[in-house]
Amino acid sequence: MVRTTFEHEMQELKDEILILGSLAEQALLDSVTALKKRDLALSEKVILGDKTINEKRFELENRVMIVIATQQPMARDLRVLASILEVIGELERMGDYAKGIGVINLRMGSEPLLKPLVDMPRMAEQGVSMLHRALAAFVNEDAESARLIPAEDDLVDQLYVQIYRELMTFIVADPRSIEHANWLLWAAHNLERFADRVTNICERTEFVVTGQYKETQTSTNDLSG
Repeated sequence: MVRTTFEHEMQELKDEILILGSLAEQALLDSVTALKKRDLALSEKVILGDKTINEKRFELENRVMIVIATQQPMARDLRVLASILEVIGELERMGDYAKGIGVINLRMGSEPLLKPLVDMPRMAEQGVSMLHRALAAFVNEDAESARLIPAEDDLVDQLYVQIYRELMTFIVADPRSIEHANWLLWAAHNLERFADRVTNICERTEFVVTGQYKETQTSTNDLSG
């Protein structure tokens, strides 16, 4: 009976992780859409919505603690529960990145973009796709799928480097654009970090399945060449 209750609690936790993940995904997509369209009202919505993500994170943390205290989890169960705590922390941080882009859009005010955004929406879509599949791998304890996803982070990194170089050309051409370019660079940086945290979730999935923690080796951003 105790084991049945535990397994039910674990399934509910995993279901809630998917819900939290969907909130982070939508927040990121909305934040970039708002920046692209200079939609300040949508940015305000993203910023307000971050409170829901934070509350969901703390609610799940409390539920994990209750399971640990009441269900007598075994060694592997504790590994899963510890990993759930890590994953929900990653998701909450991803929500912060979306919120940060919203703040950037508001601080830019009514100023037009230096150029239409093309690569940032691509970064957002790639990051959200990676997260969606990473969470599916985590809840299904599918280490094989989780191992494949971090390689896609290279595409996000390449787009970030491309954005960086492009913004530098604007600054060189017109030093007065430096503040505006810097805002956009920070937005791109948030998107790059979002994808990095997907890699952390994939590493946690492998830890759950194998009991071994292996840091994924990915390429670094080379902005010098």
